Amino acid sequence: MLDKTLAWIDRHLLWLLSAVLVLRAGFLFGNGLDLIGDESYYWDWSRQPDWCYYSKPPMVAWLIGAFTWLLGDYTAVVRLPTLLLGTVFLAYFHATAKAFYGPRAAAMALLLILATPINVLANFLMTIDPPLYCFWVMALFYLRKALFDHDAKAWLWAGCASAAALLSKQVAIALPVILLLFLLISSPHRKYLKREYWLYVLPMLLAAVPILLWNQQHDWVMFGHSKSHFGDHEATSWLKHLQHALDFLLYQLLLLSPLIFLLLLFTSLQGILGFNKLSSEQQFLWLMGPLMLLGVLLLSVLQKVQGNWPMPFYISALILFAGTWAAGAWQKTVKFALALGYLMVMMTYVLPLLLQILHLKDSEFDPTKRFKSWQELALNLHFERLIAQASLDDTFVVALGHRYLASQLAFYLPDHPKVYRFEESGQVISQYEVWPGPRDFVGKNAFIVGEGRQAKVPEALKNAFMRLTFFAEVVNPNKPDAPYSIYLAENLLSWPATTKQDVIKD
Repeated sequence: MLDKTLAWIDRHLLWLLSAVLVLRAGFLFGNGLDLIGDESYYWDWSRQPDWCYYSKPPMVAWLIGAFTWLLGDYTAVVRLPTLLLGTVFLAYFHATAKAFYGPRAAAMALLLILATPINVLANFLMTIDPPLYCFWVMALFYLRKALFDHDAKAWLWAGCASAAALLSKQVAIALPVILLLFLLISSPHRKYLKREYWLYVLPMLLAAVPILLWNQQHDWVMFGHSKSHFGDHEATSWLKHLQHALDFLLYQLLLLSPLIFLLLLFTSLQGILGFNKLSSEQQFLWLMGPLMLLGVLLLSVLQKVQGNWPMPFYISALILFAGTWAAGAWQKTVKFALALGYLMVMMTYVLPLLLQILHLKDSEFDPTKRFKSWQELALNLHFERLIAQASLDDTFVVALGHRYLASQLAFYLPDHPKVYRFEESGQVISQYEVWPGPRDFVGKNAFIVGEGRQAKVPEALKNAFMRLTFFAEVVNPNKPDAPYSIYLAENLLSWPATTKQDVIKD
């Protein structure tokens, strides 16, 4: 049965990809889930196109901006790029596996990646990950053609794909570093260091220049943010380290499915013990994925690690494992891994329907409830704005607290206003502190929104207006005991320069 399925996939790949695309489109347009915080945050970036942003390069904002410019600022439109990116990813993933190990292994690799819940989420939530995965696998495909098919043009194509990956997320800098390591290790391929490697790196250098220039003009904020992810900034007990490592491990088990993750982990460990016995192609795949995966797993023991960090490394790990399976290993285990993986994928897709059938929608047992509260808050705030002010053009909105509050209000308020965030500490901790304050609204009124009953408004912000009065309180669906407070601030005198960015721009 499995062999017939694999043969069918090889003959009808286009039909399979089309069916997956239709399934994902149906889920995208029919799930009813609002944007998560990161999605609305990146959407807010897209309204001000730039070469870089506080924490990430610009690709996610460019893609969202292109789609919303064409089709409007709607939840499904923000996520629409994932359908295109995910389909291209699957096509290149299959082609890459086929080039390494043939059609049977490629079909198995495709079955395996479709059996991972992360592949559902990465083709639904529009974050930095969908473009990164897409361009990463394209880079692998063309690097393989360049290295093992000796295709001279493929070096430039690989460089362009890697440059697009670098414009998606900083981790793509690992691609030329790992490739350099492979060329140094593999004597038959060392000749490519003279010319071809530098042709490959050239597009990445060109992509990096505007990112570096932007950071030079903005106090290197992206690099400071990236640096903050590494090392323990406070004393942490070994029990806390253990908890972080276990949390990270659980995250991997849920996103990959338990058996698939364990199989990939075992394949990665095998590469350490028998690296010299691997073929050049296997060494390339192991360096491009499993090596980095093991490095992140080790790092998770030493410090807190984000669960999505190792995801691009699973791409080559899955291809390497599919090749191992095609050679006769793990024949029975793979069937159980696929069954468990597709069960978890199916549960992911039908979760909104199950909640509806079981009458758990919007209850305390609804895990998707936190994705729906922002629209309710925005509508309540909009109602209060209409009561207080006939013309919304003469007012602006200021959010206190997390950046998600600012970005979700900006997206879900019907008029999509520009929402400002006030950071009392004076530190640049989000894109909102990089952008200038509301200088165009001097003399105008503002609605200040903060979480908590009678939320405290910082003194510097109070003094920026002629008068500040408590206006209303709206329900917080996630925290009934901590409603959102709305203040009416009248007549902006001047926006307080609390951050270094403000001082520079003033």
